[in-house]
Amino acid sequence: MTIRLALLGLAFLAAAPAFAHELPVGDGKISTEPKVGYLFSCQSRFSGGGAFTTGSWFHGKTWDPSQKPHAQGEVMWPNARFSATAEGSQTKVEGNGLPVGEPTGTFPISRSDPAYQYDRNPNSIKEQKISFAIPLEPELAPAATCLSMGPIGFTNTGVMIYNAVDDAGRDAAAHEIQDLCNGHPQQQGQYHYHSSSPCLPGADQNAQVGWALDGFPILGKRDASGKELTDADLDGCHGRMEDVSVNGRHYAYAYRLTDEYPYTIGCYKGSVDRATLQSLMGRGPGGGMPGGQMGGQMGGQMGGPQGGPGGGRMPPPGQPFDGPWPPPPGGAMPPPPWEQNR
Repeated sequence: MTIRLALLGLAFLAAAPAFAHELPVGDGKISTEPKVGYLFSCQSRFSGGGAFTTGSWFHGKTWDPSQKPHAQGEVMWPNARFSATAEGSQTKVEGNGLPVGEPTGTFPISRSDPAYQYDRNPNSIKEQKISFAIPLEPELAPAATCLSMGPIGFTNTGVMIYNAVDDAGRDAAAHEIQDLCNGHPQQQGQYHYHSSSPCLPGADQNAQVGWALDGFPILGKRDASGKELTDADLDGCHGRMEDVSVNGRHYAYAYRLTDEYPYTIGCYKGSVDRATLQSLMGRGPGGGMPGGQMGGQMGGQMGGPQGGPGGGRMPPPGQPFDGPWPPPPGGAMPPPPWEQNR
């Protein structure tokens, strides 16, 4: 199986569906176990950061995506590259972290950009060294596991998917300013999504649009009948049991995109390989991302069998382990200073 994408142009943007309703704000919907409509997070306290004020698109406990400003600009990345290739029992993922065939906004957010009054994201989009593997034939784990900060999956266009919250633990899609494709960069320059993207081919269809790190596919917002799915149609990990065929392989489970929080994945239904996390942290073959900065973000998944609790936090290179991570459910340990989920 090989996915190699060429530049697709901007034609699909004109056909991107508009939101027809306001959405509930996901603030506070963080749980210590799988729960429908919630994020099963590996941490319960957050350090702050992200957008510093709310805008007129908030209406009490709801927000209107159609009223929210985006970072200006439409920047194409002709040097973007991405592939996902079957090798033995794994799918090998290679790329440079730039979106293939999709535009981004202009970052850092300029002082002249109206969005600057809400979110002054100072980060630039930078190439990354993406090289890791996920299971080719994933299996359901005995128990679901929590999501760390940082990457939890990726799209077929090579964009990393982060969980639904920002560095302050708030609904990132509602609070933070993203670009026309609902993406933005974090402090090391990794461009990513926290939610679905109007630029992602298949996002509003019953189509496979990406993969979770446990190897299960991520599908679009509609089922085979054309019905738009909501949280009520899904389980606590934001997916469901269904027969899905991708490139000739069959999967018994799939995650689903929705307009509602937590948008993409609520927890891992399968097992994330230790080597996958090591590669993303810059400690395995292939090197991962610059400086191994994903250590603090993803160390919570470095636990016992099936990716369960019991592991230590993986710090940046040159720093020692400093105790168990993630903390027990409801624990009070704040994330390290290098951990951000913009």
